[in-house]
Amino acid sequence: MNIAMSKKILIVTNGFFPENSPRSFRATELAKELVRQGNTVKVISNYREGTEAFCIENGISFKAMPKLSWRVPTLTGNRLTILGKRVFLRLSSLLFEYPMIQLLPLVKKALKNEEGHDALISIAVPYPIHWGVAAVWSKKKIAKVWIADCGDPYMGQENDTFKVPFYFAYFEKKFCRKANYLTVPTAASIQGYYPEFHSKIKVISQGFRFEDIKLYEGPRDTSKVIFGYGGMFIPGRRDPSEFLNFLNSLDDSYDFEFHIYTNTPQFVAPFVAASNNRIQIKDVLTRDMLMYEMSKMDFLVNFENSGATQTPSKLIDYAILNKPILSVKFGNLKGNIVLEFINRDYSNRMIIADPDQYRIENVAKKFLELIE
Repeated sequence: MNIAMSKKILIVTNGFFPENSPRSFRATELAKELVRQGNTVKVISNYREGTEAFCIENGISFKAMPKLSWRVPTLTGNRLTILGKRVFLRLSSLLFEYPMIQLLPLVKKALKNEEGHDALISIAVPYPIHWGVAAVWSKKKIAKVWIADCGDPYMGQENDTFKVPFYFAYFEKKFCRKANYLTVPTAASIQGYYPEFHSKIKVISQGFRFEDIKLYEGPRDTSKVIFGYGGMFIPGRRDPSEFLNFLNSLDDSYDFEFHIYTNTPQFVAPFVAASNNRIQIKDVLTRDMLMYEMSKMDFLVNFENSGATQTPSKLIDYAILNKPILSVKFGNLKGNIVLEFINRDYSNRMIIADPDQYRIENVAKKFLELIE
């Protein structure tokens, strides 16, 4: 460790260990690696069972944000009640960023007495994390550099059914003006932000420690082709319907199993019922467990997003697993290529360039270069 080069870094994030989400992985892996590289790291996040013990184990200082008081209604009751709750949640999220808008004042409060850091890294989504930092950044010198790390674009997103209301542009432009840098996971993401801020944008991939991934090394079932997908679905965009219809159209001479790990099973359940057990919905797993299960498979499936500004983070896990990837675009299904994969011909596999860019060691160094 080079003490002279050691930095004091504050990370503000909604998602953190043990939450099972891409942005939680972003914050957690970055905090761990920055400590490994000799820096002092403090994380401000929501309190979760196990977070404090994890931080102590990994040499991270932890400060809990004030608790979220606005709860998401549970989807219980009869069908009409559940439908009403779904409509309420969708409209309140779209129009008011409810319930995550409460993070704006909570972040402000959490940062009240923070000062003297070399860098503040705020991690979205949700974007009220950035909005809360922007609300106090001009009033108090919390850190020398503010890096606003972004996942999918907010105003420029392409994969939701509805566009974000115009009035949220105020919040987006405010944090973009104040941050020293905006970091995004892919170069394609840049187009999801206002052109006036493009000069601030740096591309820093999602990162993981490859050596931490436990892979299956036992015997494999070669009597049938087994492939899988892990992630959510979006009708009309990240939409599996054409693909699943095609699979169900194949006769019984095609011996395969398609394993789906998703928190949106309602979009695939009708196809599962008609598949004669060749399409299976599995329980949602933690990332480590999912990686282990997928390491047993012959190939993996990627359902492409709409547009170019959002790239599925699961492709990083697929790159680490080094399995053939069948990439499927809704509205442009190529059945002949699907059959090639089922016949174990992977000549049309998706290629992920430069997998080393996803090593957390390299990701952390890129953040540190911005601090320098």
